[in-house]
Amino acid sequence: MKAAVLYGKEDVRVEEVAQASLKPGQVRIRIEAALTCGTDLKVFKRGYHAKMIVPPAVFGHELAGVISEVSGVKGQVSGWEPRVGDRVVAANSAPCGACFHCQAGQENLCDDLLFLNGAYAESIVVPARIAQKNLLRLKSETEFRDAALVEPLACVVQGVEDTRLARGQHVLVLGAGPIGLMFVALATHLGCDVTVAGRRAARLRVARKLGAKQVVDVGDGHDLVRKIRKATVNQFDAVIEAVGKPEVWEAATLLVRKGGRVNFFGGCPSGTSITLDTTLIHYSNLTLLASFHHTPRTIRRALEFVESGVIRAADFVDGECALTQLPALLEEMTAGNRVVKTLIRVHE
Repeated sequence: MKAAVLYGKEDVRVEEVAQASLKPGQVRIRIEAALTCGTDLKVFKRGYHAKMIVPPAVFGHELAGVISEVSGVKGQVSGWEPRVGDRVVAANSAPCGACFHCQAGQENLCDDLLFLNGAYAESIVVPARIAQKNLLRLKSETEFRDAALVEPLACVVQGVEDTRLARGQHVLVLGAGPIGLMFVALATHLGCDVTVAGRRAARLRVARKLGAKQVVDVGDGHDLVRKIRKATVNQFDAVIEAVGKPEVWEAATLLVRKGGRVNFFGGCPSGTSITLDTTLIHYSNLTLLASFHHTPRTIRRALEFVESGVIRAADFVDGECALTQLPALLEEMTAGNRVVKTLIRVHE
């Protein structure tokens, strides 16, 4: 089969890869939709991800498709028995269920989190643990490209719940990329008054379409706090950092109201640090938190949002690309490609 293989820093090649035989408990999926992701771009730039992928390895993690082969699987959580022909979405990981964090209800922090890569391919083998815990059956009317959004959306669901967003709150989302836009959609769905600060007119138009009451074009991103304060009048109950830059993390603490909550959602480069005003944090009684990854419960909640139409690929996927052109696309994304998400056509 054809598959994209990561060999190292900015080195992805589309090659013929032998299909592995199934082990007990595993499932093979014919991939019908695979989507690009900011995390995959970071991995492409760095050449690895300490937790997720060590090259050489098949690449990509947002996918949906049809089961083409099964080896004795029964979902432990969902209670259904996967069969050939079932339309499914698979998460990119599954917790062990036995470690301290899993027992404490924090499966996203599992000490033995098992990851899955290989979405940029004609098919993928889902490990037994993921097949048991995070393989979900789709409704017959659910589009594959919609379902492929479940994994990143589940991370956003985790962030929304951690931040305790609620109806009537004024929420500022810093960043208008795919994750920032998902925060806009879910916060608006909850009844929040949402402001988005970001770049690129096309993405800010999508933010308005998804329900943002106000958008702020921050231009080159410099002097961020002054630009946002000048353009807005609300005091923000919650600020979501969805950029992943230390300077934006710092700005977030200056933009939230007294007693407010800041979620440092965007992951910054390894080894970076920030400086915080301790007087501000203490006397303003700020709550600072960060959300990482997802759990089996937020995966299921994300699929509910997709299948109820709250989140649709039409609002996020604005490009298509053949699998053979994926290396060139990743190079374009590194140089500043402006699409939100791209659907990779894996069967051309």
